Amino acid sequence: MTEFAPDAGFRKNRKLKAALLRHSAFSKAGFSERLFGLLFSGLVYPQIWEDPDLDMLAMELQPQHRIVTIGSGGCNMLAYLSRSPASIDVVDLNPHHIALNRLKLAAFRHLPAHADLVRFLATPRELSNSHAFDQFLAANLDDATRNYWNGRKFGRRRVTVFDRNIYETGLLGRFIGAAHLLARLHGVDLTEMTKTRSLREQRQFFDEKIAPLFDKPVVRWITGRKSSLFGLGIPPQQYDELASLAADQSIAPVLRHRLEKLACHFPMQENYFAWQAFARRYAAKGEGPLPTYLEPANYEAIRGNVDRVTVHHASFTELLAGEPAASRDRYILLDAQDWMTDQQLNDLWAEISRTGREGARAIFRTAAEKSIIEGRLSPAIRDQWTYMEKRSAELTALDRSAIYGGFHIYRKNA
Repeated sequence: MTEFAPDAGFRKNRKLKAALLRHSAFSKAGFSERLFGLLFSGLVYPQIWEDPDLDMLAMELQPQHRIVTIGSGGCNMLAYLSRSPASIDVVDLNPHHIALNRLKLAAFRHLPAHADLVRFLATPRELSNSHAFDQFLAANLDDATRNYWNGRKFGRRRVTVFDRNIYETGLLGRFIGAAHLLARLHGVDLTEMTKTRSLREQRQFFDEKIAPLFDKPVVRWITGRKSSLFGLGIPPQQYDELASLAADQSIAPVLRHRLEKLACHFPMQENYFAWQAFARRYAAKGEGPLPTYLEPANYEAIRGNVDRVTVHHASFTELLAGEPAASRDRYILLDAQDWMTDQQLNDLWAEISRTGREGARAIFRTAAEKSIIEGRLSPAIRDQWTYMEKRSAELTALDRSAIYGGFHIYRKNA
């Protein structure tokens, strides 16, 4: 496992700064980038917001496949283990995500049973979770990860967040909490969505309670500012992509459309992303689904495969540059390319193309609908790949998280 600096903020995180900063600190754009960087240098995603079931359909994973993926909250790389791939390299520029990925892997490896795993990672207000960390996990972690979770924030050990509700924390968790507060100030309790029992009832609740909120002056004012959406993990570049979809350059209609898909296109009993958005937790037993990686049917396979994962505090390009040619089969880029300059995109895809075996697949999301790499990669790199456009469109429609405009699949040519 690659070492990381668990308390390095944005100022010291050279990897994150290199990925994000494009403009002078004294420009408006540069100030916006640095503000986002400061916020993004803490824990951002306690749960990843890319649908792993969609990923696995797109990748058609086989036991011989070697995967490289961005870590984020760690849920998806664990879901991939249910298909028993040969190896997974996890990269992330955020040390808080590195610590969370390593903790989740240790929980699968060392907690006694599936029930203990669900209690630790999916059950809020469970005061025994920090004791389970002390008893089963702490001694089995690398020094940096153990020191991170034993470290103190506001006087409490970080690991005690699992005694409360980790999904109410992190940049995204706090953003969702602020959205709930704003809705309550307008007389709407978003948790009522979890009481619906059909798509018709979900649609009715959205149309009558949620949709009108987007016409409120304060909501339009908030969504008209880039910094207001940093809590969604949306950097300035992604905000511009979203705004380009609307005639008036306001992203309020775009967000309304995405939230409508989350609220109305999938039954609550089948969509754990909706539970996190509307209840700020996962469904209790009998209410709805757990994330794919916590489903009982996947437990034994994932637990048996955790040693196939290596977690790196590195960028995608940085990791691949040190790997042999034709050594990887699947690449999961999340939405990271929305941040990138043309040069960064070409550097990344040069390494993906060099390390990808024949038939390799790369998948990614975009804030806007169109693929971010078209017209930006050099012909020498782009011509090595086929865009699976029809399949990409089919799977975009099935995306339960609903926050992205496009899901894209590329296959390496022979």
